[in-house]
Amino acid sequence: MRANNEISKSIDGLLLFLYILLCLAGIVSIFAATYNEGEDIVDSFISFRTDYGKQTIFFLFSLFAGIVILLTDSKFFTATANLWYTAGIFLLLLVFPFHSNIKGTESIIKFGNAFQLQPIQLCIVFANLALAKYMSRIETDFSKLRSQLIAASIVVAPALLAILQKETGLALVYFSFFLVMFREGLPAVVLIIGFSFAILVVATLLMNPNILALILTGIALLAAYFMRRQIKRHKSVLFWIIAIWAICVSIQRFAVPFIFDHVLQPYQVKRIYDTIGKDYIPKDAAALADIVKNTAQKKDAGNYNVKQSKIAIGSGGLLGKGLLKGTQTRYAFVPEQRTDFIFCTIGEGFGFVGSMIFLAMYVVLLFRIVTIAERQRSTFSRCYAYGVASVLFFHIAINLCMTMGLAPVIGIPLPFVSYGGLSLVTFSIMIFILLRLDKDRQMVLR
Repeated sequence: MRANNEISKSIDGLLLFLYILLCLAGIVSIFAATYNEGEDIVDSFISFRTDYGKQTIFFLFSLFAGIVILLTDSKFFTATANLWYTAGIFLLLLVFPFHSNIKGTESIIKFGNAFQLQPIQLCIVFANLALAKYMSRIETDFSKLRSQLIAASIVVAPALLAILQKETGLALVYFSFFLVMFREGLPAVVLIIGFSFAILVVATLLMNPNILALILTGIALLAAYFMRRQIKRHKSVLFWIIAIWAICVSIQRFAVPFIFDHVLQPYQVKRIYDTIGKDYIPKDAAALADIVKNTAQKKDAGNYNVKQSKIAIGSGGLLGKGLLKGTQTRYAFVPEQRTDFIFCTIGEGFGFVGSMIFLAMYVVLLFRIVTIAERQRSTFSRCYAYGVASVLFFHIAINLCMTMGLAPVIGIPLPFVSYGGLSLVTFSIMIFILLRLDKDRQMVLR
């Protein structure tokens, strides 16, 4: 009885309830996508043979791990944050000699046929803890550039290792931690620069490079004209206008082509072009071979995944076709419908109304986490909570946009819902650490 009271004391019930509800929704969705007629439902759930049976076991294991976390002293997470981060970087380095090439990524270590580990996914938790630890140090002055660069390096380092392992999708997740830094005082200009870079990349892909260069030049001239009074008083203003113009032109002329030719894989470039509605023409035989290879693996088939996903979601109508009654998802027209494209199973089975209820759970979850973050007395707990919210928001937004053809297909799972043991365990650990820290929200942890 005392142990039960210790676990339940000061636990945020709404957050825990939403977590369990989303996990159960995920199991039901995987069941709807993969159940074969004639199977014994009870046996298939309690066995380790079916995907929904495995996901159920992963969920139960996550709950067990959650209980252990809730019984752990909250100071343990601050004391060991840097150790976990170091272990995560070590695992990422261990990937290079021992990785297996699975579906185009080299970020997975395979242990026989039964178990595989993707350290870059687990390292998200470690990076969040390490960033919160650094931000909560007394000597950290986040108004100074040095502190900002150190915080950025904590999250960029694993992202760079992920890119080297051809796992661009999860690498992008780490950049969501910049929202945490923004909350703690990172200048808004940094985010503005980031969004401006994204807009410039899209413009570079959509427009003729010479025309875009002329447009950028025109914008610079207009800026100089409207700021002519400031320029008369401070010549440095003109210098900054010219410098920004030169940087933008250099990005569209050199940086973007370099990234698309030497950093991204050809099949990834093709997905980006598909998303913006342009045809991608491979520059050489090797690029064409990569696209053909990934098409054969059903990673990309002329944007087939997205087209089928949109058909499935649209066919659900207002109220949906019902559980196990969908045609697109029941007959496997949508590749990866139990993982990256799990939302189309929900859209087809439960329609617009069901999808809105499902998305409302995510919205309430994110708002609840932000509320929990703001009531923390400790900077460590607040930064960690915002890290959880940022990572979840990035996953949810990108996965849904990916499913509906509004973003490139980059292999981002839907939190708590997409099939995957490590994914579910990772998100669960993040939530339960947050619940544990929130129990001691009146404490100052460093």
